[in-house]
Amino acid sequence: MNSYFKNKKITVMGLGLLGRGLGDVRYLAKNGAELIVTDLKTRKDLRESLAKLRGLRGVQYVLGKHRLGDFCGRDFILKAAGVALDSPYIAEARKRGIPVEMDESLFMQLAPPIVSIGITGTRGKTTATHLLYEILKAPESPIVYTGRRTYLGGNVRGMATLPLLDDVRAGDAVVLELSSWQLQGLGDARISPNIAVVTNFMDDHLNYYHGDRDAYWRDKTQIFLHQKAGDVVVATPEVARRIRALRPKIKSRLIVARPSDVPRTWKVRLAGEHNRANLACALRAAQALDVPRSIVKKVAESFAGVEGRLERIRVHNGIEVYNDTTATTPDATLAGLEALAQKRNVILIMGGADKGLDMKKLLAALPRYTKAVILLTGSGTRRIRKAVHALGHPIRDASTLGEAVRDAVSAAKAGDRILFSPAFASFGEFRNEFDRGEQFTALIKKLK
Repeated sequence: MNSYFKNKKITVMGLGLLGRGLGDVRYLAKNGAELIVTDLKTRKDLRESLAKLRGLRGVQYVLGKHRLGDFCGRDFILKAAGVALDSPYIAEARKRGIPVEMDESLFMQLAPPIVSIGITGTRGKTTATHLLYEILKAPESPIVYTGRRTYLGGNVRGMATLPLLDDVRAGDAVVLELSSWQLQGLGDARISPNIAVVTNFMDDHLNYYHGDRDAYWRDKTQIFLHQKAGDVVVATPEVARRIRALRPKIKSRLIVARPSDVPRTWKVRLAGEHNRANLACALRAAQALDVPRSIVKKVAESFAGVEGRLERIRVHNGIEVYNDTTATTPDATLAGLEALAQKRNVILIMGGADKGLDMKKLLAALPRYTKAVILLTGSGTRRIRKAVHALGHPIRDASTLGEAVRDAVSAAKAGDRILFSPAFASFGEFRNEFDRGEQFTALIKKLK
């Protein structure tokens, strides 16, 4: 048992559906904490998560609302990623001097001396994280042959980071995928990982940041802002320029990762120049940890990617079908099109909930890369529908995902590619982007 949490009064703000909050609650309760778990989602919304927590002792649930009193008289608040910047409940806790913690930052504060590797970026962080994790746990890597272990945590679906405290030992490596929201916790704790990787910085989450791109960047900087001399930050060229502008605040060594760092002779399976940049980030981070280039090459050539990220799920009647459901921005969808399009042979399924991002560049590229576009319903789709139809390009509107799949298959022929890359968020029709991708994959696998 981790004695740090025993008898502590903790409010967990955000249980959620992805498993991270669930893992935190289970771990804290198992270690003797007295918990209030509060979430704006209702008991019905959270029934799957609650079923997995049935029987836990010392847990009180407040669902469908937050109560100001639950943020007073507590030892600390454990805040989930994505809590509003101006949350009055977090403001109340801070006014009363109650610490506000987050999963990853609390883990880093309580863990023994480890090699911490954090990876962020608007796009590509998941791919770079999983690739680097596979590299570091390869049998020939220095981490393994010196008897240490490598763990994965952070913004990983279904995985909470706090439970790793039961497993990690001094000298182990922990690879953390970190969103800008999770990096708020590192900023509050004034800590950064030993190795920081920033894959890119593009417009996203501007609805959350109230249109303030600088606020979004400030959260991203927490991954390297508190590094010490001897630490390393790996960044692509455009991000490296931003980091240099922060000197002399940055004490760590900057390493620039370029797509050209990955030799064209390597037979990598990931498509697109954006993925070559992700590979370069993982390569440079691995080299900073003294991993031989030969090991990086071996792993990179066998790495098939991550679910829902330009994932080839099937070839149906000579038509390749790709699930890119995590492409929730126009930049991400454009990267997918650039990776796959050959002579305008892509049937693109896109659309969803608006995030307030500039769509002009993507819309202008549609006639260049696509054979047809099928639009799903959503607030974002409503904003762009008139502009898309004005292109004079084959466009169809679908009221359901099933209808979109049927329209895409009917528009395609052997040699074409169907790309599900929404460019918008998934709110409304789907629980999240993963649910959206799973529904798409299930529909494709049923095709005869």
